[in-house]
Amino acid sequence: MDHDRLVQGLREVVGKDHVLTDPDLRSSYEIDWLRQYIDDTPCVVRPHTAAEVAGVLRVCGEVGVGVVPQGGNTGLVGGSTPRRGAVLLSMRRFTDLGQVDREAHQVTVGAGVTIEQLQQHARAVGLDFAVDWGARSSATVGGAVNTDAGGSRVVRLGTMRQQVLGVQAVLADGSLIDELGGLPKNTAGPSLSHLLVGSEGTLAVVTAVRLRLVPWFRETAASLVACDSLMHAVAMLPRLRQLSSLDAVEVLLPEALQVACKHLGVAPPIDPSSAGAFVMIDCAAHTDPGDELADFLASEQGVMAVGAQREQLFLIRDHVTIAIGALGKPLKLDVAVPVMNLDRLVRAVRSGIREHAPGARLIVFGHLAEGNLHVNVLDAGDAGPLLKDLILMTAIELGGTISAEHGIGVAKVDWLERLHGPAHVAALRAIKQALDPQGLLNPGVLLP
Repeated sequence: MDHDRLVQGLREVVGKDHVLTDPDLRSSYEIDWLRQYIDDTPCVVRPHTAAEVAGVLRVCGEVGVGVVPQGGNTGLVGGSTPRRGAVLLSMRRFTDLGQVDREAHQVTVGAGVTIEQLQQHARAVGLDFAVDWGARSSATVGGAVNTDAGGSRVVRLGTMRQQVLGVQAVLADGSLIDELGGLPKNTAGPSLSHLLVGSEGTLAVVTAVRLRLVPWFRETAASLVACDSLMHAVAMLPRLRQLSSLDAVEVLLPEALQVACKHLGVAPPIDPSSAGAFVMIDCAAHTDPGDELADFLASEQGVMAVGAQREQLFLIRDHVTIAIGALGKPLKLDVAVPVMNLDRLVRAVRSGIREHAPGARLIVFGHLAEGNLHVNVLDAGDAGPLLKDLILMTAIELGGTISAEHGIGVAKVDWLERLHGPAHVAALRAIKQALDPQGLLNPGVLLP
C-alpha cells in the first residue's frame, strides 16, 4: 500500500483536518468499547457528505486498501474496528436531523445520529422512535441499520428492519443509491434498502435513512416479577402478549440482577437469591396502563414477588452489560432460540461450564418475548473457544440463531454456514461479489 498516496488522496476529498494519522487521535477509533477488539488503521477519515464517502471509496479502491465503516463504536462482535490495515471510515459527522413529517409519521436522518438524539427529535413533536436499548446515547442510526438492531421494544414494534423505509447509501465503486422517498407502498422491484439492513457495512456505506416513527406513549407502568424458574417466566408470555399496553418483556437471571445492582451501588428491588428468574414488564399507553398491569399480576399464578419503580428497573437493565464489563472481559454471546427452548439452552450452557470451566461465572439476561439471551461467561480461561462453540451450536440445534441483534462481525463468521447452510452463504457471497468485487467494504466481516 502506498501510504502517502492514500493519505494525500483522502485529504483532497475531505480536507486535512478530517484525515487523522496521529496515533493518539486514532486510538479511540481502533478499539471497541469493551476493549476486546483492537487493531491499527493507517488513518481515520471523517467525511460529511455522501459525495465525500464516494470519493473516499474511490481513493481506497485505487490504492487497494479496505474500508471499515464505524458509527458509535458500541458493537460487540468486532464489526466496526479496523483490521488488515483497512482505513477507518467514521460516520459521526452525518448528524443531520430532517424535519419530522408528522402526517406520514416519518423522518430522514443522517447515519451518525444517535438513537437518543433521534428519540428526542421525534418526541419534540409528540412522536417517538421505536427501537431502544442501553447504549442509546452512543449507538448510531447507521450502526443500528447495519446490524438490524433490536433492543427492548421488539415485542411491540419490531427490530430496526421494520423501521427502515429507505436508505441513501454509497456502493463500493462510489455510485449512489437513494431511496429516501418513504412511500409505504412501493412494489417496483426488490428493495435494495432492506438488502442493506443487517449487511454490516459489507455491501454499501449507509449515509442517511428514512425511518418510521410511532406514537409516543407517555403513560407508563412497570414491574419486576420474581418467578420460580425460567420455564415459569416463559409460561407467562401468552397472557402477557394479551396486554394492549405491553412495551417490553425483559428477563434477568439472578446473577445479572445481582451484578448490575452491585455495580450501581443500589439494593436489589427483590432478593436475587429468592427466585430462578426475574421478568421486567414494561407497559406504555396514552392513558395510565397501571390498572391493566396490576390486574395481570394479581391473576397470574405462581408470581413470587413484585417490586421496583420503572426508573430504577431501566437503570438496572441498562447497566447489566456495563457491570459485566467492569468485572473483566467476558465471553459474550447474543443468541436466540424458540421461547419454549430457553430453559434447555441455559441448562446446556450451565452443564458445559461445570464440565469445562467450573471456576467460570455465568451471567444471563435478555429479551424474553423473542427468546433472545445475552450469554456472558467470565473467567472462562482456555475453555473459552470450546464454550463458545458449545453455546452457538446448542442455539442452532435448538432451532435458534447465533445472533439475534449484535450481528456476526468477525466474532462469528465461522458459524454462519453452520447456521444457514452452504446455499445461503453462497448466495450472500454472490451478492457481495456483485456489489463489491474488490472486497473493499468491511473485509473479514460477516463472510469468512
